[in-house]
Amino acid sequence: MKTYKHWLLLILFSVVFFAGCKKDEIPPVEEKELASALTLKINSFIKGVMTDVYLWYDKMPNLDIKYQTDSKAYFDSLLYNEDKWSVITDDVTALEGSLEGVETTFGYSLAFGRFVGQTGTPTGEYFAIVEYVYSGSPASEAGLTRGDILIQIGGVNITDKNYIDLFYGTTITVTKGVLNSGGISIGSTLSMTSRVMGLDPVLVYKIIERSGHKIGYLMYLQFIESYDNTSLNTALQYFKANQITDLVLDLRYNPGGQTTAAQYLCSSVAPLSIVNDKRRLVTFQWNDKYQAYWTSHYIDAQLGISFNPDVAVKLGLSKVYILTGTGTASASELTICGLEPYMNVTLIGDHTYGKYTGSTVITPAAWYTDAAFYTEFKNWGLMPIIFRYANSEGVTNFTNGFVPDFQVDDELLPASPLGDLSEPLLKKAVEDIIGEVISGKKKGEASFKFDIVNRVSSRFDQQKRNLFIEIPEIQKAVSPDL
Repeated sequence: MKTYKHWLLLILFSVVFFAGCKKDEIPPVEEKELASALTLKINSFIKGVMTDVYLWYDKMPNLDIKYQTDSKAYFDSLLYNEDKWSVITDDVTALEGSLEGVETTFGYSLAFGRFVGQTGTPTGEYFAIVEYVYSGSPASEAGLTRGDILIQIGGVNITDKNYIDLFYGTTITVTKGVLNSGGISIGSTLSMTSRVMGLDPVLVYKIIERSGHKIGYLMYLQFIESYDNTSLNTALQYFKANQITDLVLDLRYNPGGQTTAAQYLCSSVAPLSIVNDKRRLVTFQWNDKYQAYWTSHYIDAQLGISFNPDVAVKLGLSKVYILTGTGTASASELTICGLEPYMNVTLIGDHTYGKYTGSTVITPAAWYTDAAFYTEFKNWGLMPIIFRYANSEGVTNFTNGFVPDFQVDDELLPASPLGDLSEPLLKKAVEDIIGEVISGKKKGEASFKFDIVNRVSSRFDQQKRNLFIEIPEIQKAVSPDL
């Protein structure tokens, strides 16, 4: 009887409950917004490329492209959680130019400081410190040099809301700051107009003679193949002609670049026997489909890169000092990783970015056979991660970057000229080379608290922080039936 009563109560409750639910109270099924015809085409391009060549293609979610109304958001939703590097753009022409060192720019790199209040709480007000300036650039012509401080843009204080205008503006007016015992005061005002420039990655090269050593110093800002036979060779030939005993390679601001350029630089400095024997610099690991294809077709150029004995200058060194920072990424890290098994590599500065993967630029023109299909989105492009690399000892997956042998801060307030022995990273390298402490006048320090929250050298920083390879054989797709 007890069981019967419980069932009866349950039935009565169900009757009352469903009787109280009117038909019009049932929530309607929400209709999903459909992507436009153009967006659907772009989504199809994204899906086709990522399904084919993406390193983690087998870990992508299966999303219906008909309901993806924002193509860039759709691309981001496909990325594997380990991937912080793949990029999509709707201006691939400008992107490809920047990878060759050609872009619209003011010609400077800035580190952004954020003022910290007396209670230790960061404020929203920023200031910018010039890290370096390209020769012949608008910034150089305006008189800006490393260590200069900018505090206003267009007469308004620099904040977390407008600081990026210092790179995206066409013509800007900036106010310099003057560092003093009380903080930063307002200084002079100057104007600049951005223009298209070819940015030579060799910013500084010189020889420092100290205690019987001839030390070559090279500040190299981006791995660009087109400059290998011009400015880079000029610097390397200068070092060789003057018979340097040691080399300091400054990559603290170098975000990466082309595999061929990294191969060129490594081949120019490594021991002669290693270079002449064409030893393996790094190996590539693609997704299972491409790895099998390159292997079965004996396409060695896509399975890794070796030292190249045909470079114009071979220094044949047994050791190298590399100056690093959090902006040292991708091809710069490949240089460190690839050289370490073959020579003594000493790192000085800060830990590196942590980028052990490579990419390529894929455009609709490279993907489709029918030009009429992609006319409306021909300037879009993808840079998906397509391989990871490892050195000859199997070192890869350094997600936290390389830890320096000597931790040294890149002091910017005040800043010393790059290549000067008062500059802390170079000073430490030279001290270690000669085995002596270099004395000098102690620099002053900022009288206020601040944090460095960002550094920007280009509107394409994220894209430049990559390792690029050319893929000779991509299976072109016919226009899909949408």
